[in-house]
Amino acid sequence: MAVDLQISRRSSGSDPLVPEPLRREILQGLPAASAVFGLVPETQRITMSALTERTAVLSVLPEAFFVSGDTGLKQTTRQQWINKSLVAEEIAVIIPIPENYLADAQTPIWEQVRPRLIEAAGALVDEVVIFNMSGSKPSTWGPDIYHTAIARGNYVHEGFGPDLGVSIARGGELLAADGYDLNGFVSKPGLGWKLVQMRSSDGLPIYQPDLQNGGVGNLYGLPLRQLKNGAWNSTESTLIGGDWSQAIIGIRQDISFRIFTEGVITDGAGVVKLNLMQQDAVALRMTMRCAWQVANPANRMNQDTATGNATAPTESTTRWPWFVLRPVGYSYS
Repeated sequence: MAVDLQISRRSSGSDPLVPEPLRREILQGLPAASAVFGLVPETQRITMSALTERTAVLSVLPEAFFVSGDTGLKQTTRQQWINKSLVAEEIAVIIPIPENYLADAQTPIWEQVRPRLIEAAGALVDEVVIFNMSGSKPSTWGPDIYHTAIARGNYVHEGFGPDLGVSIARGGELLAADGYDLNGFVSKPGLGWKLVQMRSSDGLPIYQPDLQNGGVGNLYGLPLRQLKNGAWNSTESTLIGGDWSQAIIGIRQDISFRIFTEGVITDGAGVVKLNLMQQDAVALRMTMRCAWQVANPANRMNQDTATGNATAPTESTTRWPWFVLRPVGYSYS
């Protein structure tokens, strides 16, 4: 079978990277598998040329002043930036497959495995970037969306108004007060259909679905991505809305797949779990590296800096480009 020939050829050659067309396909697949990749504008998805890259973010805005009379002195002002780092961290997984299974398979195993690996990588990125409930977010990455929004007061309870739409609109108001424009949502699975069921006191639909996208594509004319990869935490949030242009995703273009026919797989304690040669198995290893950061620059609506130190300003502790809609019955204890 073709799968056997491919494995045999790769096992005897040098580092068997995925051919360029497949690499492009994988990079294009991430926006579909990850809500974060899908909502962040392409201009904010940066191809990194090194492990670490820095970007300057505006932290102090200049001011203008009136001049007193024809001979009055013109005042000086300042404008400052802080550096934010993009650090590419590795995501990897190994899938061992018995050789007999490959030999007997009726379908191309590679075609079955590749989309699942892309989905797994997307789910991991979404979990740590949006919620980080697992605590596995790399320390070199920027803050997660959920906890930072809560800490900075950008949250609304579902019961804030007479219906869900009012609560969501209140979230948009919070962002506007911080100087940001709401341009997209990510939500729990099924929220779009919940909105379709909503009716006014006269029995008329409150939510007008986007019929071009299966009836649940947009909210207030803005994209709504329902997170279906298992990363959503319904206990903590119903929906998150924000200005996704403030997110920065760095991608190191060294996504690779490699097949091994020899070697051992061990656990963290060094215990051998699988000996490929002795147990007649092959192992497919996927690796990728990416980075996450949030710009969150000073703006005229919220110029706050954490230290207030003119010589060494740091990031705001009040400004944040996302808000969280918390579910009915959420306990704040």
